[in-house]
Amino acid sequence: MEKPHKRLRAWQLAMDIVEMVYSVSEKFPALEKYGLISQMRRCAVSVPSNIAEGAGRNTKKEFVNFLHIAQGSLSELDTQLELARRLAFIDDPAWRDLDTMVTEADKVLSGLIRSQKGK
Repeated sequence: MEKPHKRLRAWQLAMDIVEMVYSVSEKFPALEKYGLISQMRRCAVSVPSNIAEGAGRNTKKEFVNFLHIAQGSLSELDTQLELARRLAFIDDPAWRDLDTMVTEADKVLSGLIRSQKGK
């Protein structure tokens, strides 16, 4: 039986972001293993995790709360990606791809939040 969160576009996009963050951060300096790499990966994983947890809750209010938490983690990740770009840990093409994905995920999350509040 497929879990309901796996059908959500927001969750699917967030999972794609996690994969890319893991891939890109492998190239960061080793000294960032417990710093920016760890922080970025935790933020990235937090987004689909909170979407999934919210989708498994009993009320729309709880679901929306977890979607807001996911959106906050996405904003945090956005800041860390910008920092990685400024520190030249990530090249411009990879940063642009991730920035596009984060922006799209944020829009989809916002739409999902609006749709849940309207029900």
